[in-house]
Amino acid sequence: MKKVLAFVLSACLLCGATLALASCGGGQTGGDVVKVIDIPLTSEEYAFAVRKGDTELLGQINDFMAKIQANGTFDTIVNKYFGDGEPTPVESAATMKTDGSQLIVATNAAFEPFEYMVGANYYGLDLEIMSLFAQEIGKELYINNMEFDAVCLSVSAAGGTYEDENGNEVSVSGGVCDIAAAGLTVSDSRREILDFSTTYYDASQMLIVAADDTTFDNCQTAADVEAILNTLDKNTVVGVQTATTGQKYCEGDVDWDFPGFNFTTRSYQSGAVAVQNILNGNIKYVVIDEGPAKSIVTRVNAAN
Repeated sequence: MKKVLAFVLSACLLCGATLALASCGGGQTGGDVVKVIDIPLTSEEYAFAVRKGDTELLGQINDFMAKIQANGTFDTIVNKYFGDGEPTPVESAATMKTDGSQLIVATNAAFEPFEYMVGANYYGLDLEIMSLFAQEIGKELYINNMEFDAVCLSVSAAGGTYEDENGNEVSVSGGVCDIAAAGLTVSDSRREILDFSTTYYDASQMLIVAADDTTFDNCQTAADVEAILNTLDKNTVVGVQTATTGQKYCEGDVDWDFPGFNFTTRSYQSGAVAVQNILNGNIKYVVIDEGPAKSIVTRVNAAN
């Protein structure tokens, strides 16, 4: 089933006119200011996550995902964000309740097209699924929007701490949220504190560069891109979204088997802000997940 879903998502990516971006070696249309180097640098899987040992909720989400994949609802939602469909705003309860009447979803709504905000409204593939799932199990939806570092900790039983972008230690209480829906990559380290649902999306990291940057135009493979990245020194600054796989990929991570690079990595709470800093001249490149990369580039180019 996973391979079928990956094919559907890939097809939507190729067919979606709004996401028809130039590949590595291809030209950009006039007026574009940034582009995606359309070569996957990693291979990842997204899933939803629940508190370790919460077999009831895990069974419910797995059953629900199987249901919407079988009846076509999943494909309809995918088409809203990777095709020509129209995204639907997702309503969250105004206040969080701890009496069991709500499905409390931990997310970081700065990861378009999986979860993001337009004004005061929530949108995203993950959040539309969570809205329907809450209805399925007879609960009100509450979206707990937080920094990405806190998402897994807030669902885990014990919680924990992380360091914010200013170097301050932030404490996160465990068990605050029921489920993590945040374009979450499955990893062994996260499996230590969470149980993952069946995967629903095959993801990869990609590189965003200025539209007139020809550095990677002759690249054909991830190895070609990485060979160039390996020539960069500390004077080159590459932006990432804080605590994401992109940051681990750039800085290196033993658990993920990423060797890392010698360039300087600068983290941002939002991938869109990171890309804006390419235009401002503050950083050279951005590394981020494929879906957000293409959505951000489309939006930035349209605005310029």
